[in-house]
Amino acid sequence: MPDTPLIDATVFAELQDTAGPEFVVELVDTFGEEAPQILEELRAAHREAAAERFRRAAHSLKSNSSTFGATGLAEMARSLELVGMPADPGPVDALAAELEATVVALKQRARAGAGGG
Repeated sequence: MPDTPLIDATVFAELQDTAGPEFVVELVDTFGEEAPQILEELRAAHREAAAERFRRAAHSLKSNSSTFGATGLAEMARSLELVGMPADPGPVDALAAELEATVVALKQRARAGAGGG
């Protein structure tokens, strides 16, 4: 999906219109701090074969990602939520890489929006 943007510009703009660009910067920063913790919970649940914890962590990432228009990340988390724990950590590793790129993109977009008015 190289042509698919990490962030849905329309959803992100609507969030900025609703919450205000400065507050969106705070929301994005909070997501940038909390999402890696949720990812670690997902990894721990996978290691411990704790299916319900795994599902809840995937659901949290899906919901939070959707708020910002991070559709690729949300879809990956949704898939893990619905399908359940994979046998190997590959899909979780892919989600981690997507999360890292998404947080960078969100921070850039949020700061551009707050600086641009």
